Amino acid sequence: MPLTPEQQAEIQSERAEPRQTLRAVSPGMEARLYTAHPVLDHGFVRVIDYMGDDAAICQAARVSYGKGTRSVQNDEGLIRYLMRHWHSTPFEMCEVKFHVKLPVFVARQWIRHRTANVNEYSARYSILDREFYIPRAEHLAAQSTQNNQGRGEVLQGDEAQRVLDLLREDAMRSYDHYESMLSKDGQQGLARELARMNLPANIYTQWYWKVDLHNLLHFLRLRADSHAQYEIRAYAELICDIVADWVPAAFAAFRDYRLNAVSLSAQGVEALRRRLAGQVVTQDDSGMGAREWREFVQIWGE
Repeated sequence: MPLTPEQQAEIQSERAEPRQTLRAVSPGMEARLYTAHPVLDHGFVRVIDYMGDDAAICQAARVSYGKGTRSVQNDEGLIRYLMRHWHSTPFEMCEVKFHVKLPVFVARQWIRHRTANVNEYSARYSILDREFYIPRAEHLAAQSTQNNQGRGEVLQGDEAQRVLDLLREDAMRSYDHYESMLSKDGQQGLARELARMNLPANIYTQWYWKVDLHNLLHFLRLRADSHAQYEIRAYAELICDIVADWVPAAFAAFRDYRLNAVSLSAQGVEALRRRLAGQVVTQDDSGMGAREWREFVQIWGE
């Protein structure tokens, strides 16, 4: 488990002292609290705190209605209606705070979602650990020939081993130099805020990330998608499992209307309508660009 003894002791201490509360709790999320779920080779995700549940979403949507209008069936139907019609504010009533350990290059992707509160481990104040993300061989791939920000065929044999060796050697060498610059063996040593500049993007960092459910689901829609980079998708898929335990009705609606749904442009709708009417449709007369047409035929066939 990629946790320090101090973090493990903190988790055991928190879980050993259950507290009474008058607020609504989610049994699924209570079971997740404080536990570190491993991701990649040294990373993890753990829930530090949360607020709200499925009922809180409905309560916000029915703010002007009495309690007598509620039922489990009605709540699920309402949540599906809200999700289907892109209502957002009721989902903002739920919040969650995660502790995440992740490679720096994944963090730089993650932070693009500017709708959360973030506090990151400070390499100006503390010394980073000698921990680097080294991909498994099956995740080493060449550049895609169709997507400038994606992967193509998996590297094989000697080429894969050559890349793995370079990643390990460069990471270790840069950390050796990082430690050397910080050394006080007869020298003053370089400031930590400067020495860190020499570290590679695959070194691990940590942060607390607090976000409401609406913006969390937007993050998951993009990062749990099959087209997302594998490394951030690994975190997103784990968080999907956590959210499913936290707000099962909301996550089921999200899965049906966002995660596993298909979005079509006006041109795509017209092309599908014509196909259903028995007409032959090609890219040239569809009004779609090459990439959109490829995505269309991947789902609906040639």
